[in-house]
Amino acid sequence: MAQALERPAPAARPAFKPFVPDEARLPELTLRALAMGSLLGLVFGASSVYLALRVGLTVSASVPIAVISITLFRAFSHVLGGRASILENTVVQTTGSAGESIAAGVAFTLPALVLMGFEMDWTRTLLLALCGGILGVLMMIPLRRYLIVKEHGRLTYPEGTACAEVLIAGEERGTQAGFVFKGLFAGLLFKLATVVARLWPPVPEVHVPGLKASKVGCDISPELMGVGYIIGYRSSAIMVGGGLLSWLVLIPTIALFGEGRMTPLFPATTLISQMSPDEIWSRYIRYIGAGAVAAGGIINLVKAMPTIIDSFRASFRDLRLSDEGAAARPRTERDLPLSLVLGGSLALTLFMAFLPQLKAVPGFGVSLLSAITIVLFGFFFSVVSSRITGELGSSSNPISGMAIATLMGTCLIFIVLGWTGHAYTAAALSIGTVVGIAASNAGTTSQDLKTSFLVGGTPWRQQVAIMVGVLTSVLVIGWTLQVLNRNNTRIQEAAYDVVLSPRPDARVMTGPDGQSYRLARAGGMATLPDGAYLVDASGRVRYRVQEGIGSDKAPAPQATLMSLVIKGILTRQLPWGLVLLGVFTSILLEIIGVPALAFAVGVYLPLETTTPVFLGGLARLAVDWRRTRTLGASAGGAAPPVSESDAGPGVLYSSGLVAGGSIMGLAASFLGAPGLERVADAIGFGRQALPGGLGFLVFAGLCFLIYRTAVKAPAG
Repeated sequence: MAQALERPAPAARPAFKPFVPDEARLPELTLRALAMGSLLGLVFGASSVYLALRVGLTVSASVPIAVISITLFRAFSHVLGGRASILENTVVQTTGSAGESIAAGVAFTLPALVLMGFEMDWTRTLLLALCGGILGVLMMIPLRRYLIVKEHGRLTYPEGTACAEVLIAGEERGTQAGFVFKGLFAGLLFKLATVVARLWPPVPEVHVPGLKASKVGCDISPELMGVGYIIGYRSSAIMVGGGLLSWLVLIPTIALFGEGRMTPLFPATTLISQMSPDEIWSRYIRYIGAGAVAAGGIINLVKAMPTIIDSFRASFRDLRLSDEGAAARPRTERDLPLSLVLGGSLALTLFMAFLPQLKAVPGFGVSLLSAITIVLFGFFFSVVSSRITGELGSSSNPISGMAIATLMGTCLIFIVLGWTGHAYTAAALSIGTVVGIAASNAGTTSQDLKTSFLVGGTPWRQQVAIMVGVLTSVLVIGWTLQVLNRNNTRIQEAAYDVVLSPRPDARVMTGPDGQSYRLARAGGMATLPDGAYLVDASGRVRYRVQEGIGSDKAPAPQATLMSLVIKGILTRQLPWGLVLLGVFTSILLEIIGVPALAFAVGVYLPLETTTPVFLGGLARLAVDWRRTRTLGASAGGAAPPVSESDAGPGVLYSSGLVAGGSIMGLAASFLGAPGLERVADAIGFGRQALPGGLGFLVFAGLCFLIYRTAVKAPAG
């Protein structure tokens, strides 16, 4: 793909032509496509919830769903009514992708309720996920013309591009398909050896000699390497630069100057000298990263505002078109009407105003203020999320960082209004949850619309498809949270001499001693940690209920940070110094001409997440250098830099790596689910018997395979 970040755009660019011509009339928004997409969305949504609670991240599901859709429609064509058209397969992946995006927004935020002592009921999860999912789609519709069409060639949308390549390769079944499926099987086999057979550690790490608390790691995931190749060297280098600043500069600096401290440095509760590099990153660096992401997002929005305004003007002009004029527009340029977007947004605002979960205090005016706040934050972070997704991909989209920024803004509003204390934390978190889900789904929607743009789909049909995916996937996401929380709940002895008053309708539970107790919840108490407890008839605490969320089976790292941010602000204990360090870091980078948002993402994410992306970017750099050198030699002199086209063999092979790694990673997540640990142990015959260095060398071999594939065959 042409990378505007890596070289100036040519003076004249040929008009883009999608794979399916505009005049073509293929089956697209069919019942069987929606049904299969919804079913796959349920599966991927449930597994993404588990991944988010276990390791604090999710994997984009669009490419795996596209591959599965093509395979199922071919294998069972006689049962499913024949082979699906490429546009039907596009609808399948669009519908199914909503499950993963909403799962990320929910699992990164809403479990913080449990950590703060509240009950996380299925109804709250359903309603908040539904509102956020629909809001994300509505916010993206008027931005499609700008982000997808006008910015084509500048915003790469790696997963969306990879998905389009998979769909086109599956349709053609020629040599191009061979590149995709070679990468697919390579990604499957490597991920199988790493996360299922466990031949070597999944994240090899080394410590830099002489530099205290320094650590460099690499998550040897083929899907991350594939994303790095697709987004190119420039973006991947900026990302890893942010990670190197965190892990080789900031963390060692904190460890060095904090070594002699005899008291903990807020917000940590342990001495810096006793903290590992990961603990320093979790307690300090993530606040810096959150501030950098928020500032970078604001800067990006300000820079994009003129073209965004142009997009809205174009959409408003569409409103004045007659029905005949609208029907005359090309099929590939028809969005859902802006009147539906505005009307839907207004209806959604009024609906949220009546939700009790979003009420900080009684009164319709307060509820309406909360709803308007959600829409404003939702629009802002939908734009930010869509741009990050376009530049860096869904796997590197810091949804939790946007949720943190939303929580900061919401809590500051609460403080101005005098709404402080533990009672307001649930309302603040609910607002942040809806905005986080909206941002997550907006990013996924933009990826899907990019796929549709490249393939030649109809935008309004894709927008309807992802709304159907939202409506179906929210049903299973809340249920999955409840099951994981309940199945991993344990009751422990509690040595607190505290009396609690349970609710009149409190659940009765049996304690380890066989006696019946009532369930009571505590929050905001200086003498008792937030959480659930079993109390006797007099209200005295006898046992603590260690719920599944927050346990070693489902630590929910992102939600833990959300709870710290909310409690920190509403109790006026947020480390603003760390947040402002991140803010001014982004401002400095923009001043010197470095894209702040990509760098801020690198600061916020663990270094092991950005290093495999950088390796993929290095492979892309090597391919571009090789092609430039070859063209220069053939021309008898210097040749301008070139990159692969959208259908280049390296991009196709990387798309296969993304698909194969994602499919096997999501499949392996089920082996860690409750009740299947013994199966996972039986399959994992290697027990990581081989050193991590060997695993990294094999991973580097994948990088070489991308390079060899790209230079061996002609691009495009």
